[in-house]
Formats: sequence, structure tokens, C-alpha cells
Amino acid sequence: MILVHYVYIIYSPSHDLYYKGYTTDFKQRLAAHNNKESRYTAEKGHWELKYLEAFDLKSDALKREKMLKRQNRSYLTWLFLQPSNILDSVG
Repeated sequence: MILVHYVYIIYSPSHDLYYKGYTTDFKQRLAAHNNKESRYTAEKGHWELKYLEAFDLKSDALKREKMLKRQNRSYLTWLFLQPSNILDSVG
């Protein structure tokens, strides 16, 4: 079994806030955010998955996550429309 490493961006409409993270199971991780199992996101409302990118290597995913954490909102808005966003293809 090949393990896929994901970088994701979620959005809280109630707080107008983006959160960027890393996981190997994005569906479970989104559920954890929405079930208040993550300290930072627990009290910030319902979260929506906006961006998902897959990597073969954990190190590459972690580098990408670190880079995304430094980006501004206009870059994120642009990024959501790029082919690297595999959100529509994974369901």
C-alpha cells in the first residue's frame, strides 16, 4: 500500500479564517477539525475543505505546508483555481 501525503487548506466562514495543514487522511482530518478535536480550530466554527494537494514524500508535503503558511489571502484565492488543487478529483 502506498501512503499519500496531503497538504490541505480549510476555511471557516464564521471567522473568515484559513488554516493550512498536513495529513495522510484528509477526510478524517477534516472531521477532526469539525468535531473540535484540534486545539487551534476547535472554537472557530464549521470548516470547509478548499484545497488539497498530494505528495509521494512526506518531506515534500511538509515543505509545501510550510510555504503555504507564509502566503497571503490573494495567493490562496489564486491557488484554489490551479491544477495542483485535486479537491474535485478525489471527492
